[in-house]
Amino acid sequence: MTETEEKGAGTLWQRAGRFAPGVATLARYDRSWFRSDLAAGLSVAAIALPVGIAYAEIVDVPAILGMYAAIVPLLAYALFGSSRQLMTGPDAATCILVAAALAPMAGGDTERYLSLMALLTLMTGGLYIVAGFGRLGFIANFLSQPILTGFLNGVALVILAGQLPKLAGYSSEASGFFQRLGEFYERIGQSHGPTLLLGLSLLAALVAIRWVWPKLPAALVIVVAAVAAVTLLGLQERGVEVIGAIDAGIPAFAVPELATQEWGMLLFDAAGIMLISFTSGVLTAKSFARRNRYEIDPNQELIAFGACNIASGLAQGFPVTGADSRTAVNNATGGKTQVVGLVAAAAMLVIVFLLSGPLALVPNTALAAVIMVSSIGLVDLSATREIYETSRREFAISLGTTVGVLFIGVLPGVMLAVALSLLWLLAVDSRPHDAVLGRVPGMKGFHDVEVYKEARTVPGLLIYRFDANLVFFNADFFLERVRAAVEAAAHPVEWLILDASSVNVVDATALQKIDALREELAARGVSSSLS
Repeated sequence: MTETEEKGAGTLWQRAGRFAPGVATLARYDRSWFRSDLAAGLSVAAIALPVGIAYAEIVDVPAILGMYAAIVPLLAYALFGSSRQLMTGPDAATCILVAAALAPMAGGDTERYLSLMALLTLMTGGLYIVAGFGRLGFIANFLSQPILTGFLNGVALVILAGQLPKLAGYSSEASGFFQRLGEFYERIGQSHGPTLLLGLSLLAALVAIRWVWPKLPAALVIVVAAVAAVTLLGLQERGVEVIGAIDAGIPAFAVPELATQEWGMLLFDAAGIMLISFTSGVLTAKSFARRNRYEIDPNQELIAFGACNIASGLAQGFPVTGADSRTAVNNATGGKTQVVGLVAAAAMLVIVFLLSGPLALVPNTALAAVIMVSSIGLVDLSATREIYETSRREFAISLGTTVGVLFIGVLPGVMLAVALSLLWLLAVDSRPHDAVLGRVPGMKGFHDVEVYKEARTVPGLLIYRFDANLVFFNADFFLERVRAAVEAAAHPVEWLILDASSVNVVDATALQKIDALREELAARGVSSSLS
């Protein structure tokens, strides 16, 4: 290859790397990394496949679709993702959002439900792509940590309640969180004995393994043990329900007939899923990138998540995002690059096509146990306690989000979380910090007299600083604070200087308020200026 050709090839790889970071990684891949990536990929596969089967239960679709949702997105993220550790796939919160959105629209029609699910997944992927090219990665910061924590806490409780019938082996007709708890109390005596005993045993074993041997693929161990129990003890003949035969073929995609308002509803649901799943997924990506001392590109992550969801939708899977548990396994086992995802996907494909027989014997109660333990991981008590100790107001908002999810449902809970975020922003910006400034002996400039008790104002001069943009919803607060500062001054104020160093935006309403303030002060013999 000539020097010109080498430069051209290098430029091509650079361009590809900007759009698809995984391609650039493969181009400069060091073979010495493969041993670590292989071990990590196999470990991730051991966790991801049983989780994919289990999460298919939350969405109420055939197990094979959960497997495809665990496999196919890994291939897409390996090409387009900017994180070297993040693993994508089904997520408990995303799955419950999908189920809540589609069940009312499908009306009990299984084929329509599956078509709607694939369409919703593709729409979610399309919104991701549009947001990525629109450089909207900042939306990851839209939901504050207290609100996201409260939302996930609520989702975890909803999932736990939803798995009680499958764990105990009784039929369920309830839909809401509190209704399911009441139903469990009423029907626990009608539970299927062998199913409940097996479920509780597997649940206890799963918790014990995660506690005593955290590096073991606990979900895989439990699923294998459950299949062995069903086979050796003849539990299927005793009434223990299993997932049944698995068809490894991809169902045919068909766009369902939708009314105009249903298209709008589906797009609205896709936007909500995108907001929650991206916020959760990118936080996982950022945290592991920080641990490994590199940065990710949120805008590239939008494109990568979009590619993952489009791939999942084409395979008739459901929406996916970054998976914290599988990412943690990848990081703990020394995964170096996005090749881990390729290895994990390949390993799971081999299992799906060669071991579909044993997978058909997985009992539903085992999947319920896996889901319940996974959902417990969504509950972040340490973060909740930290929020309580830091800010009682933010704790109340976080708790309100949790209660809202439990009372009004998951999808309305998303809108409640967004509304609380907006209210919190308005509350903070409508009454921002301000300061009267004075001189401090031995220090240059002027400083907040509340912070520096030794600060002294200049007689006849009041210097006032407003630490926020001046807009319509805080303009009256600004006027109140200036008037209060003038009245509280130790000496009659002759000059008022408004320090606007922290103000970047002044809207028309605020300008009118400032002009009115100047006229008011001038009538009292006070000159004013803005600096």
